[in-house]
Amino acid sequence: MLRRKPTRLELKLDDTEEFESVKKELEIRKKQRDEVDVVGVATFSNMVGASGGTGDGKTRGQMINERIGYKPHPKPNTLPSLFGNLQF
Repeated sequence: MLRRKPTRLELKLDDTEEFESVKKELEIRKKQRDEVDVVGVATFSNMVGASGGTGDGKTRGQMINERIGYKPHPKPNTLPSLFGNLQF
């Protein structure tokens, strides 16, 4: 098999301008997303304070579970529950 020399790529002025414009757009989007995240964290902390931050000791996960209506029921660790009903 013949080995070829590597191809040399040359960037044109249009290519670099396009790269810079796309890079700036991505930075702007990232800044906006970061600002939204900061505002979201601030509103969450305000919600915790406004919803009676009485120190009832609820974790974030428990608050979310209450909000969406999920009530986990832990299974008991007894032998029939672990192995099912084994009948011989």
